[in-house]
Amino acid sequence: MGLLAAVENGQFVESVSQSSLSKATKSDNSAMDKDAFLQLLVAQMKYQDPMEPTSNTEYISQYAQFSQVEQIQNMAANTELQRASTLVGKDVYIKTTTASGEIKEAEGKVDYVKYEGNKAYLSINGSLYSLDDLDTIADADYLGAYNKALDLAISINKLPNIKSVDMTDAEKIDELTKIYDEMSDYEKSFVAKDIVDNLNQYRDKLTEVRATEKIADFTKEVNNLPDVDEIDLSHAAKIDALAKTYDEMGDVEKELLTEGTTERLNSYRDKLEQIRAAAGESDE
Repeated sequence: MGLLAAVENGQFVESVSQSSLSKATKSDNSAMDKDAFLQLLVAQMKYQDPMEPTSNTEYISQYAQFSQVEQIQNMAANTELQRASTLVGKDVYIKTTTASGEIKEAEGKVDYVKYEGNKAYLSINGSLYSLDDLDTIADADYLGAYNKALDLAISINKLPNIKSVDMTDAEKIDELTKIYDEMSDYEKSFVAKDIVDNLNQYRDKLTEVRATEKIADFTKEVNNLPDVDEIDLSHAAKIDALAKTYDEMGDVEKELLTEGTTERLNSYRDKLEQIRAAAGESDE
């Protein structure tokens, strides 16, 4: 293959092989363009060794190779730009390495894409990041589920110690319970098992607190009734309501009742039954 000679003031000052052509003709910011290549090609033809002239076929081959490389570079650049453009509006994670070797991460929505020096740059939160630093593209459903699970975990961790839970915490626990129960299976898969366990403990504790308060109110209602011997039909509605409440209680709630309260209620029920039976006989 012929040699390419650089010329300065009519003198050959440097000879380089054809394989180093692209390296010798690069600018600071981008690879050699077509005009620069043609100028070098003309110089090569002008200053070639007359005893070993390069054939026209080789010149054509060189130009064809350059054109092919140029086309490939253009295709790569267009592909990169197209790829970057599809990221606009999406949430992404960027991982960059500083000059000192420190790894920094950034996350946010891509506002726009800037193309400069055959490189694509993503604008995220007001800063530009090279497309080469793209680490992860976050799917909208994925990101939504992740953030929802994260918010739930943070809220649960802000609840008071489970032993000190009372009715003032009921609204918040109910709210968090509803959020979790209404999550899709996909969203629930993002919630760590220990977080779910904690939420269930708060739910159980709140159920216990509510049962305790319910039993306290129920006991007070029973104790507010007059003595059994003073019962008449005017107390029937109240006794029936208390009897219904008791019958609809769960086992846990009934266990919280004192034996005296249960016996007192049963005595009222028996007395009311006797009064109704007596009233029925009188009507006959």
